[in-house]
Amino acid sequence: MPQAVSSWADGLGRAGSRAIQLLALTAVAALVLYVLLAIKVIVLAVIVALILASAVHPLVRRLEHHGWGATGAALAVFAALLAVLGGVVTGVVLGIRGEVDNLLAAASGGWQHLQELVTSGPLPVPVDADTVNATAAQLEDYLTSAAARRSALSGLTIASEVLTGTVLMVIVLFFFLKDGPRLWSFVLRWFTGEQRAKLAESGDRAVSIFGSYVRGICLVATVDATFIGIGLWALGVPLALPLTVIVFLTAFVPIVGALAAGTLATLVALVANGPVEALIVVLIVVVVNHVEGYFLQPVIMGHTLSLHGLVVLLALSVGTVLGGVAGAVLAVPLTAVAWAVLRVWTTRYQAGDDPVLGPDPISPKESVADRVSRLQRWKYQRMRRQARPAPWAAPAARRPGAAAREASSLSRSRRSDHRPGSRRS
Repeated sequence: MPQAVSSWADGLGRAGSRAIQLLALTAVAALVLYVLLAIKVIVLAVIVALILASAVHPLVRRLEHHGWGATGAALAVFAALLAVLGGVVTGVVLGIRGEVDNLLAAASGGWQHLQELVTSGPLPVPVDADTVNATAAQLEDYLTSAAARRSALSGLTIASEVLTGTVLMVIVLFFFLKDGPRLWSFVLRWFTGEQRAKLAESGDRAVSIFGSYVRGICLVATVDATFIGIGLWALGVPLALPLTVIVFLTAFVPIVGALAAGTLATLVALVANGPVEALIVVLIVVVVNHVEGYFLQPVIMGHTLSLHGLVVLLALSVGTVLGGVAGAVLAVPLTAVAWAVLRVWTTRYQAGDDPVLGPDPISPKESVADRVSRLQRWKYQRMRRQARPAPWAAPAARRPGAAAREASSLSRSRRSDHRPGSRRS
């Protein structure tokens, strides 16, 4: 008799089972994402601390190499990093506070100039002044409405979350600098063999990408802000210092940040100085962005990201939707790390030129994520060959100081055996 064929054995059944598995994985991923968003303050604090620790950890290793203790080196680098960040924040706040009067005057004059430009400017469709005044009245009504008060309360909540996250980030950053290798060793000890080797390589690549990205993007942002700030100052554009700070901060958001900062600087120059100066600001921003795109990014950043421009834009969009401004800043390095880790755990991607598909779309040059030292490769090979400890050896290994107590007991027994009057002497 022919055997009965299960309804799940044909093509439709296999497709149905795969669909059920996909739905289950999607549900698990959605649950994990929901939990992470519920504790996003903690998650963001840990991620920022990890990125900063990856950027400055080479300094800790260098101090330890010169004879510093682990705690002393971590404290020195930690204090220096806090001093730099605190100095930057203090300078930004003081610079903006010094420009408050100019900001108010520019805002008032800018509003009047905008009204004149809209009502009597070179627009194809003239706009009545009453329409502009009605729009201003609606804006004033909104600012004094309950919705604006709720937005202000929401802003206070966000400010408290930022303060809490900052304090937590500082604490976590210190422990990452002081005990980062020990904490990572604790994680690796839960795995053996191939899993331990791949996990260790993933961690090394993540630290390398984070560190290279932060150091590179800080240098690029400094160069952009310096040249654009000098141009704004030379043209006499008001609020040059706050605009320079905005250029520096928005440089941490690739592609989109430069466009936003350049647009803002152009609008301020248009309102305060006129169309000629605004056009010069546009030229300065375009030249600086081209220098960044064709020289600074390839030379300074190297191949740290190894991501296509479309992937960067999609990562920025997803990060902005999920995490707001923080998500937009962290989306690109996290995507680069995810791609590097994926290349460690899977070999399905067929790199190199293909006789049918043509050249490899990924750059054949070695990226930062692929720069694994010979010592690290040797460490990964040792982890792959390392066997799980024998069950009878595990309890002795788990007892802290067991080997030291055994050696001390053996030494005491030998000294007692050689004393005068002992049985063996």
